[in-house]
Amino acid sequence: MNMKPVTHDELINEVLHHVQTDPHKRGSGLSDFILGAQDGLVNVLGVVLGIAAATNDARVVLVAGLATTFAESISMGAVAFTTTLADADLYQSEREREYRHVKETPNLEIKEVRDIYAGRGFKGELLDHIVETITANQDVWVAVMMAEEHRLAPVDRKTAFRAAWVVGVSAVIGSLIPVAPFLFLPVVTSMWTSMLVTALTLFAIGAYKARVTVGKPMRSGLEMMIIGTLSALAGYLVGILLKVPASP
Repeated sequence: MNMKPVTHDELINEVLHHVQTDPHKRGSGLSDFILGAQDGLVNVLGVVLGIAAATNDARVVLVAGLATTFAESISMGAVAFTTTLADADLYQSEREREYRHVKETPNLEIKEVRDIYAGRGFKGELLDHIVETITANQDVWVAVMMAEEHRLAPVDRKTAFRAAWVVGVSAVIGSLIPVAPFLFLPVVTSMWTSMLVTALTLFAIGAYKARVTVGKPMRSGLEMMIIGTLSALAGYLVGILLKVPASP
């Protein structure tokens, strides 16, 4: 393909577009934030609705909601921490296994590289050149197999602490939203307010996710709002079924 000369101004404009107008999203912690916030919102909303429906006692609702909030945040942070470490350990173990395979069964590994790129439409001398280039360096060879065969990306164990922090804090923030109305309003009013505010927050999270990744904000927001609200209503139904009789 013929490449026309690029002027300095054109190159500057493309660099600005690449880094400012349409930059890559890296290390944003978006998935960790959504995991914690959504889990906190939905779970605690289900708890406060269930307790409110069963007892009609704002104090009991607040105790249950706050207890769930902090237990949930610690649990979610711990899960994020251990999951990230597990992903890092899995990558490392598979990487070490791939190094052994390259050393002990090189012909089979070469065939696997060839099959991968042949499946992508490369053939003839170009395919031979690709295979030779990749397999000439053991580190490159293993990296290609990890990415192309196993679909695994390297995981920095240090990110486990960041993931735990982001998930834990976002879980606390998300959990306090459905609890807050019970501090100021009557129980029945608080139930409806809590449902409305939580639904709107879930919608906002879903729409934001679509804006910074892919998808339609309206559709993504509605999906998250509907799924989360329906899940939380399960707690309300349990509270109705196990309603505490009023004291004489």
